[in-house]
Amino acid sequence: MSEEVLIWGAGAIGGVLGAYMARAGVPVRMVDIVADHARACSTTGLHIAGPVEEFTQVVPCVTPDAVEGTYRRIILAVKAQATEAALDDLLPHLASDGYVLSAQNGLNEHTIAARAGADRTMGAFVNFGADWTAPGEILLGNRGAVVVGEIDGASRERTRAMHSLLKHYEPDAVLTEDIFAYLWGKMGYGVMLFATALTHDSMTENFADPARGPALIALAREVMATAHAEGVTPRGFNGYDPAAFLPGATEADARASLAALAEFNSKTAKTHTGIYRDLAVRKRRTEVDPQVGKVVEIARTHGIPTPLTARLVDLIHDIEDGKRPQSQETFHELTRLLETAP
Repeated sequence: MSEEVLIWGAGAIGGVLGAYMARAGVPVRMVDIVADHARACSTTGLHIAGPVEEFTQVVPCVTPDAVEGTYRRIILAVKAQATEAALDDLLPHLASDGYVLSAQNGLNEHTIAARAGADRTMGAFVNFGADWTAPGEILLGNRGAVVVGEIDGASRERTRAMHSLLKHYEPDAVLTEDIFAYLWGKMGYGVMLFATALTHDSMTENFADPARGPALIALAREVMATAHAEGVTPRGFNGYDPAAFLPGATEADARASLAALAEFNSKTAKTHTGIYRDLAVRKRRTEVDPQVGKVVEIARTHGIPTPLTARLVDLIHDIEDGKRPQSQETFHELTRLLETAP
């Protein structure tokens, strides 16, 4: 039995967590499908660059086929659409008394629990800005909220231990008994981030543009209505105020939250989302289906209409398929839909 922390996915999220934990003396092993990246992390080291801090840390890293042994603590940090495939590979290495922590965007805790068991699943919320830029290279653009909690709301010794591990990276990491409040809060923010990726403009330029405000607000309102129907009261973070998009909130409340998001994102070296980079730089599929598409599916079970959110999924797919460019014109397909709604 190895007492190493196994981090499955050594990209923007997993790589940052792994480098900080390893630097603090925590035994860490990472797994990544990119062989050149795994080799660099293990030999010359993983270089964390950017305004937050700059350092290089050697972290043992292997490809999935080279993983051996079993682990009590596995942090899953792959893209949402890769969750099922990653689980296929990692579950044989999960100890019977171990757990998988989802350090991902979306509601992947449900997927993990269905495969590993709810008692072997833990949730996390991360909002720091980072990008994988090259093998052995990650840009850490800014700090952001980090939260951990059990999916059943309990507080256990293992939860407190993971909280302590995460504090090696984020000293202000939060231990919560309501992790889904944060995850649904991130879904409301996340749907707006997907919309910013429809253009080549930065996150701040999108949030600060009055003309884009109505569509961004309508998207967040659709997601918050869905969260409310799920019995969740979303929590805010880093400028995002879920209450500003719930029924009864004013237009001024929503505009104030957009202004706060523009301000928060103006202070990061990560000017664009990972979604934008998937489309414009890495030319690959995004997480739109398991994140935004999942909201549409859940809303449908409650009879909640989500026309803008569903349209956003289609627009992202159009860009992925080369049918539309990333442009303000593409973004304003959402605005036109909003203006023609009954």
